[in-house]
Amino acid sequence: MPIIAPSLLAANFLNLTEECKMLNESKADWYHLDVMDGRFVPNISFGPILVEVFRKATTKICDVHLMIEEPGNYAEAFKKAGADILSVHIEACTHLHRTIQQIKSLGMLAGVAVNPHTPVENLKDILANIDLVCLMSVNPGFGGQSFIQHTLHKIKQLREMIDEQSLNVKIEVDGGVTLENAKSIIDAGADVLVAGNTVFKAADPIGMIAALKNL
Repeated sequence: MPIIAPSLLAANFLNLTEECKMLNESKADWYHLDVMDGRFVPNISFGPILVEVFRKATTKICDVHLMIEEPGNYAEAFKKAGADILSVHIEACTHLHRTIQQIKSLGMLAGVAVNPHTPVENLKDILANIDLVCLMSVNPGFGGQSFIQHTLHKIKQLREMIDEQSLNVKIEVDGGVTLENAKSIIDAGADVLVAGNTVFKAADPIGMIAALKNL
């Protein structure tokens, strides 16, 4: 069964108490929390303060995705806020290995996020040091975009790379995940499905999460 990680960016922020209650009662495994700085991506979302709010609202894993410049400067703040997993973009890190070491030294699982234009081969020398790869299947910065089909090829490539080294690295797919394409994403080798609008805009969000979980 895939890990389902609803993206809180698509939640109703005027009704977060009820949205968190719904997730806690659902089969969702993780809270996926997108942090944007208006520099690395052309949008601003939220920071450690809101991550801390979500941490207090759930016992589920808080999967924090940093779409920000110089993420190492904020790793400690997100650890204090309650992040269990911290993913940084390969494109934003001049010294990626150092940043991964920093995240792990703080007691979090370390992930590397990859934009649609970035080849998965670029992960070859860091793969053994990380716990998660977040493959962006849309251009980061905005919700509601359509899934980029080439991502399926990248998932298969990455799965081969992980299996060849017998590594315990999860593949997370973020962007444009729907009930219609989720099975092809899982069949390609993904472990974690990030779903925003698909979950929060559904008539029955709990039912949608269960449907994704049972694929």
